[in-house]
Amino acid sequence: MPKALTNTETKKTALVWKGKLGYGRTKGEALNLSLGFTDELVSGESLPVAATAPAIASPVAAIAARFQSALEQHESPVRAVRHQPAKAARYADFPAQLNPALQEALASRGIEKLYTHQAAAIQHALDGKNTVVVTPTASGKTLCYNLPVLHTLLSNPAGRAIFLFPTKALAEDQRLELQRLNDSVGGSLACHTYDGDTPSDARRTIRDRANIVMTNPDMLHTGILPHHTKWAKLFENLQYFVIDELHFYRGVYGSHLANIIRRLKRICEFYGSHPQFICCSATIANPKQLAEAITERPFELVDDNGAPSGDNYFVLYNPPVVNHQLGIRRSYLHESRRIAIEFIRQKQQTLVFTNNRLATEILTTYLKDACANLPFSHEAVRGYRGGFLPKERRHIEEGLRAGRIRTVVATNALELGVDIGSLDTVVMAGYPGSIASTWQRAGRAGRRASASLAVLVASSAPLDQYVVEHPEYFFERSPEEAHINPDNLEIYLGHLKCAVFELPLRDGETFGKHDARKSCAYLAEELKLVHRSGDCWHWVNDSYPADTVSLRAVTSDNFLVVDVTDDHRIIGEVDFPSALTTLHEKAIYLHDARQFQVERLDFDGRKAFVRQVDSDYFTDAIVYTQVSELAQFDSAKAIDDMQVRGAHGEVRVKRQIVGFKKIKFYTLENVGAGLLSLPEQEMHTTAFWLHFGASFFNSFSGYSNADLQDGLRALGNSLQTVATVLLLSDPRDIAVAVLDDSAERNTAFEPDVVLYDNYPGGIGQSDPLFRRREELLRATLALASDCRCEAGCPSCVGPVNEIGERGKEVAVEILRHLL
Repeated sequence: MPKALTNTETKKTALVWKGKLGYGRTKGEALNLSLGFTDELVSGESLPVAATAPAIASPVAAIAARFQSALEQHESPVRAVRHQPAKAARYADFPAQLNPALQEALASRGIEKLYTHQAAAIQHALDGKNTVVVTPTASGKTLCYNLPVLHTLLSNPAGRAIFLFPTKALAEDQRLELQRLNDSVGGSLACHTYDGDTPSDARRTIRDRANIVMTNPDMLHTGILPHHTKWAKLFENLQYFVIDELHFYRGVYGSHLANIIRRLKRICEFYGSHPQFICCSATIANPKQLAEAITERPFELVDDNGAPSGDNYFVLYNPPVVNHQLGIRRSYLHESRRIAIEFIRQKQQTLVFTNNRLATEILTTYLKDACANLPFSHEAVRGYRGGFLPKERRHIEEGLRAGRIRTVVATNALELGVDIGSLDTVVMAGYPGSIASTWQRAGRAGRRASASLAVLVASSAPLDQYVVEHPEYFFERSPEEAHINPDNLEIYLGHLKCAVFELPLRDGETFGKHDARKSCAYLAEELKLVHRSGDCWHWVNDSYPADTVSLRAVTSDNFLVVDVTDDHRIIGEVDFPSALTTLHEKAIYLHDARQFQVERLDFDGRKAFVRQVDSDYFTDAIVYTQVSELAQFDSAKAIDDMQVRGAHGEVRVKRQIVGFKKIKFYTLENVGAGLLSLPEQEMHTTAFWLHFGASFFNSFSGYSNADLQDGLRALGNSLQTVATVLLLSDPRDIAVAVLDDSAERNTAFEPDVVLYDNYPGGIGQSDPLFRRREELLRATLALASDCRCEAGCPSCVGPVNEIGERGKEVAVEILRHLL
């Protein structure tokens, strides 16, 4: 386990610092970190040190020591510092049967032996076993699949392999590495990426000649499996199927991938091949279970990491409270900005992670502005997120490796294993939502066994506050389990349509746990999509089913962003749900710290026309959500009170963008607003809810109806936070709503507090919440009553301006009545 930085280490690092303490006292910054950051950090090598003096620590260790010093101060914003000491490598010989040419090629690159986990994984693969490798970032997992695949294909040039990566950037990065290894052994194997960026004139050549096809789930789903007749040579000779970044495929996305693999195996069986699976993952609690759930095949697990690592430091940082009565803290974006600027000043190459596109663009703007006062060019800071064009992404990745770019602000697009060289520090602006993702992001620094530092800056969100104020939860808890539900009926039926389109489904053939014959009968009788002839079901509709199945459970259409300032040049693309909130008319679209105003949104044509402007504000959409109950699967007393029942079932969720706010940069003032009228989006999903009977509130004397509604909103906010922790889920997976139609129906006040899965069809969160409802309620009471704020804050039940002056009081009273 990580350990606290010791006093001895703190004293040793003090030698490399000089100058005054308490950087950042100017009125303009108004940011005193209380870390004693200096104006200059001198490298250890340039200091004359007496022979008897202790060794000079690295710059990263020196910065970590300052955080440790601040931790010991009263009410410090630094909540924890953990040190993972450097670890030596453990080696093993190459497997005896591995192609000698591959061993010689690796030896020429200085690799005389393999790490123990690499040797074990390669041996399993060469023995014909499905293998899943789970080791930390930068531990050399790539060789675990590259070597057995090359070994097999070098002896059988007609063989084929598919490598699956979750992003285009990662696929291209891995292609270059594999191609270098192939060239070094004089191999004639062809390795190509096949994705949305692949030129149309190259696609036929790839289908006919590529030994290794690197692609992503979306292209496999829509561009390869439905056209398998064009890929006959690939499927006839498919020997390996590699899934990298396995942990990425959880929830809805993983459920879709499991069905894609079902379709892949059907097609392979048709062509007479039986591919072997190799999976690689960052640390999760159940990698073998996840791999077997996705592929429905048995696996060998390799999780004993033999790779070396440098000294790693991890800091939990909670922005200081500026208003104790309301529990308001300094902006986590401002604090992340200031910490990143310090790292840049100390000449540390830094990666800043955010949790959404808007935060990425805001921080990129802030850091580019700060570079005007630092010895770096404007281009030393870049943003990186989904929607950037391929050429721009490649330029940023290469700039990081070359050292020209000193800081990148990114979404989770850089969380995965793209080779971006050796970074020194990572700043996380907000908790990523899971322990596994947090360690994955932290692991992007120190990828060459050098010292590294990661700082998690908590937002005011309750989950963030829980993590930083309970360091033991983060440091001592095992990473989350990743779960999927491939037999979710909505997901299943979508892929069953695709499967029948690809190959007729025979009577008696299995496809998942549902009765495929009955499902096909439904598609035939109710939807007129398939027809039974003989003992097979055939697709008879003119539609193309893969186009209607999005792997992220929303429409797969992307919006193109067209810059009318520059000869109608396409500058990016935005996925459908994000487009509704970022590309509405009059929105400020942010792209690499430049501001563009949306002049027109062509909803049907999926295009947004923007013009570059110089704006001192950005926009934030206002979303209206309505939830209604459709069906109830089960219900029971919430705990002991018959007046309150817990239930889970199916609900309908309607979302509409009704307006937007104008938020000023830096001050975050609301400087205006506007109304919008965009098409309403609807989904059916599953939910857990508490139904309060009319008599429950009879004893709540002294509270108005408005107070009770405020209290229910506060209760919903805190229930959502605790549910996320209880299920170890991503906070975006669960949404909350309070239902009350008593005024419309002129009936008694009988509200519902609803926690619903934020995906069509649900991902299985409602049933465990229903079963663990007592545990959920007790933990929620502890969260709300233990918080030191007076009337509510973002860390417990929500800010006062959202829940009202008595919201927290009523929420606590409701919970006490229940318990």
